Amino acid sequence: MTTTGAGEPPARRRRGRPGYDQETILRTAVELFNRKGYDATSMGDLAKELGLTKPAIYHHVTGKEQLLSLALDDALDELTAVVAEASREGAGRTAHERLREVVRRSVEVLVAHQPSVTLLLRVRGNSPVELAALERRRWLDDRLAALVADAVEEGALRDDVPPALVSRLLFGMVNSLVEWYRADGVYDTATVAGAVTTMAFDGLARHEVPSTGFRRRSRS
Repeated sequence: MTTTGAGEPPARRRRGRPGYDQETILRTAVELFNRKGYDATSMGDLAKELGLTKPAIYHHVTGKEQLLSLALDDALDELTAVVAEASREGAGRTAHERLREVVRRSVEVLVAHQPSVTLLLRVRGNSPVELAALERRRWLDDRLAALVADAVEEGALRDDVPPALVSRLLFGMVNSLVEWYRADGVYDTATVAGAVTTMAFDGLARHEVPSTGFRRRSRS
């Protein structure tokens, strides 16, 4: 897979055949990959989980590697669009404003695609599909680092921490949500996105400002 330029994301698109429920197969495959591990999961395991025969699954996908590719695309496509949009100057927004927006929206994307993102974070580059996904992740890191550098140049951020390190730390904080966030848990998506953005850019030091209004879900 190749990139189309420094400012353009690498493309990873798939077209499916009409007339079948590939989404259910993919969702079940991702759950199984996360539970057992991709390498340890066979198409027979997936067929058993779905209550189908293997030929029935092969009617919809070519095999396990295609399912992995579709899952990684699901994890990366929306975030790639978010970062690509933020990388474009214009609309009167500063780099700092665009960077904050990326962090906030990346939380929303992760929550919306949590099983696929969980699988993505376990990829180690053991196949061409995995290597392509890692290349896309590097592109995201590079774009975010460039945005951090622009915000530093504006004077909005401190200049004593390398932008590439800031990028990794920001994505690291967001990605840590896969370990504990639950859609039916205490905090809703907006609260978590707001908290991550506040901590990343404003820190935990107390300031004389109005309450952020973070909300806890009612247990009742």
